[in-house]
Amino acid sequence: MLITFLCMESVAWLAHKYLMHGFLWFLHEDHHQRDDQNFFEKNDFFFLIFAIPAIILMYLGIYQGFPYVLWIGAGITIYGAAYFLIHDVFIHRRFKWLRNADSPYFRAIRRAHKMHHKHLGKHHGECFGMLWVPMKYYKESLNPKRTK
Repeated sequence: MLITFLCMESVAWLAHKYLMHGFLWFLHEDHHQRDDQNFFEKNDFFFLIFAIPAIILMYLGIYQGFPYVLWIGAGITIYGAAYFLIHDVFIHRRFKWLRNADSPYFRAIRRAHKMHHKHLGKHHGECFGMLWVPMKYYKESLNPKRTK
């Protein structure tokens, strides 16, 4: 389960860079050009795209006698929960939780994501991951006056 969780950062990075900023841009575009008038965005469909395989794996693990795939599905699900908490709750503040979370790590995540969103088009960008950010943003976050 832990190995799957850790591997999901690479899966998310690849999916974000090559699928979301590729042929699935039509679902992801509104996330980069968000007008904050609607709570939901087409980008939210990616929740289903990642949740469905996790559900299938957990079903196969529980009901079809493949216990190891249960833990793979659980690892994907836990990563999805972490993604929701970090991306939707902490970074984009779609809910009023974690508003006071402040640490160098959280500042680095927010800064890297902000740098990703400065690119409004599909073909440019940086920082496609979510939990692991480039060291330069972490170093900046150690000096809070520089990132404000």
